[in-house]
Amino acid sequence: MDNKIALQNFDLDWFSLKNKVALITGGASGIGKSYSIAMAKAGADVFSVSASQNGWEETRRAIEQTGQKIEFLQLDITNPSAAEKIVTEVIKRFGRIDILVNNAGMQHRDKLIDFPSEDWQKLFSLNVDALFYLSQAVGRVMVQQQSGKIINIASLAAFVAAKGIVAYTATKHAVAGITKSLATELGEEHIQINAIAPGYIKTPLSQAVQDDPVRMKEIMDHLPDKRFADPVELSGTLIYLASHASDYVNGQILVVDGGYLVR
Repeated sequence: MDNKIALQNFDLDWFSLKNKVALITGGASGIGKSYSIAMAKAGADVFSVSASQNGWEETRRAIEQTGQKIEFLQLDITNPSAAEKIVTEVIKRFGRIDILVNNAGMQHRDKLIDFPSEDWQKLFSLNVDALFYLSQAVGRVMVQQQSGKIINIASLAAFVAAKGIVAYTATKHAVAGITKSLATELGEEHIQINAIAPGYIKTPLSQAVQDDPVRMKEIMDHLPDKRFADPVELSGTLIYLASHASDYVNGQILVVDGGYLVR
């Protein structure tokens, strides 16, 4: 913990990300855009990596209004050399990496007997392999700094399964396992690794479910509050895990699901 923060005296400054640099994959669209804006509002500069430039200008405008800086890099993070390129660019532009949010992910829905092998490989390449290699590359920087936060984006699918998403379910179980394993190792270097497991959120990734009246009824009957969350409702959990307020939280999968799992 920063020496400027007195352990015995709680203060809202514990949640500040002032002078921090946050690297976010997929940080200009969907939930990732909300993550980027939340980081900036908490005081961090942001570096966003994505395969396309979708959402860049809108996200840039929102973050510049906060007075913080944002830089973008267009890159396929499943490329074997991507992790080192990303770290090199962040260090060149900002000088350090304090927070990594492994947000980028994809989904494919199909029955087991019809599930294309190429889509199985695509999901693991993005949801698991890219997450691991970027955590490894960023981890080297954070070990040198002797500080850092890695926040992985898991899912309810790390706890429960639904029909037609076997690959997604497998990858999110893997994300939970990687989170716990890295926490045991990098915790010795004063780095905390945790994950957020979002429930049903109104994003393009969940559009297929939102368009299915049968599945929607099943979900709504199970949700205490009878609604999908807005992406911005994950921001508080994200800032908590990125800030000094969570310095003694490590290896946890924080579920943000409106109470879905308790019923």
